[in-house]
Amino acid sequence: MTAVSDALPPIPDPALISALAADLDAVDFRSEPLRMLWGEEADDALGRGVREPLLRAVDGDESALATLGRLLILGMPQPAALVSYALPRLGVDGLVALGLARVSAADVVPAALIRPQSFVDADGIGEWWIASDLDELALGSALPADHVLGVGGASRTLAELVVPAPVSRALDLGTGCGIQALLVARQAGEVVATDVSERALAFAALNARLNGVGNITFRQGSMFEPVAGEAFDLIVSNPPFVITPRVDGVTAYEYRDGGLIGDALVEQFVRSAASHLLPGGVAQLLGNWESSGETGLDRLESWIAPELDAWVIEREELTPLGYAELWIRDGGTTPRDEAFGRMLEAWLDDFTARGVTAIGFGYVLLRRGPTSTGSATDRVPMRRFEKLSQPLSGTGRALRDGLAAHDLLAEGLPQTLVTASDVTEARHYMPGDDDPSVIELRQGGGFGRTISVDSALAGFVGACDGELTVSQIVAALADLFEVPLADLWAELEPRIRDLVRDGFLVPEVQ
Repeated sequence: MTAVSDALPPIPDPALISALAADLDAVDFRSEPLRMLWGEEADDALGRGVREPLLRAVDGDESALATLGRLLILGMPQPAALVSYALPRLGVDGLVALGLARVSAADVVPAALIRPQSFVDADGIGEWWIASDLDELALGSALPADHVLGVGGASRTLAELVVPAPVSRALDLGTGCGIQALLVARQAGEVVATDVSERALAFAALNARLNGVGNITFRQGSMFEPVAGEAFDLIVSNPPFVITPRVDGVTAYEYRDGGLIGDALVEQFVRSAASHLLPGGVAQLLGNWESSGETGLDRLESWIAPELDAWVIEREELTPLGYAELWIRDGGTTPRDEAFGRMLEAWLDDFTARGVTAIGFGYVLLRRGPTSTGSATDRVPMRRFEKLSQPLSGTGRALRDGLAAHDLLAEGLPQTLVTASDVTEARHYMPGDDDPSVIELRQGGGFGRTISVDSALAGFVGACDGELTVSQIVAALADLFEVPLADLWAELEPRIRDLVRDGFLVPEVQ
């Protein structure tokens, strides 16, 4: 039988949460002081799931920060006297009343983790305290089915993806511990955060109050049911998209398994999103999609409403075996465990029965077209489906700029363009040659694209400094290369548009 955690109180006591926040603040329970306490090497080891160096570093340290580090970061029992000293306002009884711990003899036994989480956005740098369930390291066993995950890699990825722009109403669908709702709340007037799990909503509400964020409301329910008939400027979701066989012996984790077959949950989200977006509204999610007869990207495209813009980036593609191993280990089951082989067989049987040959993972952005760009009948929606495996940075800004470029190009090529500040040029020569055999343009940020160009296009980009118009630069190049202007324009114009679309060239700011 699958283990199930004890439920947290559904409505955290505001006075107790304020006391907890004051105690954490008083000891400077934040990332940098903790890292200084036990050292950079131990902190890095903890990020890899190794806690022994950290424990050695704070062995015998009875300070408040060390006590709370062991209790709330590692999830280790601590003497009640030390916890009372570290939390003078909240006390042990308050920690228990919040559902974050229990008392066993003379020890306080944690029931949850609280970890500092740094963030950077358009408004600056900050840090929150994020409470979540005990992880595998603290439990020493596989996770229970109703586990509420803290801030993991997927959460950080989605945070990087969100298009930075102020909005009136936002929706965080499948909020989990609430990290995305907190991030979005910094740019939204109102945020609605939903989850099927009452336990997840309790953690999310606790985290919102713990960090003094008051513009989030919480609703329980599956997918878009809690917001039926409502529309938003921004929808973000790290949904439970993991493809899991529905058989006995394979745990369905609430935080990652949506209870549907295959990639049906992602399909349901993509098909439903259109009716919940206001004009100009954007929906962004992480997801998996299966290849079975046709590619996963082709299947995904068929789910998208024709009037929506769509930008899908596939980051990786796994075989059924690689996918199964990844997610079995994610739940805390290793090849040393007896259940590993049975679970692997169940996963592979499921994929084989449905003819699945590969599983893609990536990012989906959907947008209802802005009302200012064309009419409902003549507007051409964006359709970008691409595979990118290189490192990315500033992804949200790159997505925002890509949407703006699409809208700009719908009105025609700008008269004047400038080369983006992160673009560099590399030329490769064969030994003894005066002319380059390869010319490349490279982006230093965003999607980090590298494209090969010829001398004419490289010359055009090099001349885009805002002094000359596009037509003046092309006319000068036609004279230089002694080719008809019409022929050169016909060759360069679609490639210039691609460079604008991909952010290598941007309109001059007047």
